[in-house]
Amino acid sequence: MKKLGLIGYPLGHSFSKKYYLEKFQQEQIANIDYDLYPIPKITEFTTIINDKDFYGVNVTIPYKIDVMDYLNELSEEAQSIQAVNCIRIIHHADGSTYLKGYNTDAHGFEASLRPLLNQQDKKALILGNGGAAKAVMYALDQIGISYKLVSRTKQVDNFIYDELDASVFSEYTVIINCSPVGTFPHINDAPEIPYEHITEKHLCYDLIYNPEETTFLRKSKEQGARIKNGYEMLVLQAEKNWEIWNS
Repeated sequence: MKKLGLIGYPLGHSFSKKYYLEKFQQEQIANIDYDLYPIPKITEFTTIINDKDFYGVNVTIPYKIDVMDYLNELSEEAQSIQAVNCIRIIHHADGSTYLKGYNTDAHGFEASLRPLLNQQDKKALILGNGGAAKAVMYALDQIGISYKLVSRTKQVDNFIYDELDASVFSEYTVIINCSPVGTFPHINDAPEIPYEHITEKHLCYDLIYNPEETTFLRKSKEQGARIKNGYEMLVLQAEKNWEIWNS
């Protein structure tokens, strides 16, 4: 039985496990299992590496950066983003193991965003500055959209939330929520931005997919904006993982 899985800690509900197990069943893919592997310390990753049945894993919080110390190679996008969410494990006949890390979050985001863009969408605001924002920034660079981060602390080249006004929103027509604000069960929460300045010219994208329509998306839609949640991004990312593992 070949093994795939997700490492992180703690691990609760997993989109990945549900997605792959349903994929295996629907496409009649036999002799492969996908499971969750909560590891309290990154050093426990060696147990998975040494298991010859593993040929790929996904990585989530808090190990997307720490896991890079265990890899032999990084793909171009993982090197640029400095975060990994997908690893291909190759076991050689001589007993050695080769691990290559990828970041498929960037692919999923870019591929789901491109069809939504209009000609005026040249600049983006990124709400939040965590790991997810790094993949989004990489994808926006590939598309050719400039961006600014919005966070609570003023840094060299970002906005703080209090600086967002009508002039900023008229210039930045793409707004991407990379923060966890609004995730189930805190479904009434939303990023503290001036929604009254959002118009039909705006595209508002939330990386959250549970709930399907966050308060951020609902408020933006009420202002006439185009909206998108993170579900398709996850599906595209998952299919890219599968392609990598089986290439």
